Amino acid sequence: MSLLHQDSPEEIDDAARGEEFRGTSHVLWSSLLATVVVAIAVAFYVLAGHKPPVASGEIVQVWVHPNHVETSGLDANGEPMAKQSFDQVLLFARVKLVNQSKNPLVLEDVLANTRLADGILSVSAGSAGQFDEVFLAYPELAALHSHAFSPRATLAPGQSVDGTTFWIFRRSKQEWDARQDLNFTFKFQYQANLVLAPHTAVMEQ
Repeated sequence: MSLLHQDSPEEIDDAARGEEFRGTSHVLWSSLLATVVVAIAVAFYVLAGHKPPVASGEIVQVWVHPNHVETSGLDANGEPMAKQSFDQVLLFARVKLVNQSKNPLVLEDVLANTRLADGILSVSAGSAGQFDEVFLAYPELAALHSHAFSPRATLAPGQSVDGTTFWIFRRSKQEWDARQDLNFTFKFQYQANLVLAPHTAVMEQ
């Protein structure tokens, strides 16, 4: 045997293929590991960024009272003025609201939203004081008179409130009956809105 040993071409090719295989295997494992790390990071980011709603709620029951209004023809001082007449629909809803956050929630407004023939109409809820006045003006609705839900309430962490509030739509009964949708938007200060839809039929009074 010669002192100067030379590998055959076949041996060189096998060695090269071995090195190439080991290099390819290393790249595959590195890619797989990187993919797993990225997937874990994305999952952590999504879970960390996902927060439950600050509030939950329920529309327990909804009533409407269509009526035709005609003014007396006298102003606040008892002076004669032109009479006016119009149609309106009084909407009442008993609602439950729960503060699910660790901070107080300030309610700024509660909107009743409906889609009519001329577009979406949103109306702000009446105040707790106006709620009582409605039943003085419409004694036939006494059965609906319960604890008022304030559309300007402040809820402490974990607090639950339950009550009835109202809205007035200047629409005729025919227009109201032709509506295509009805839901309620609870608007909070510095927080996302909560939109709730009734799950029971709207009852007419």
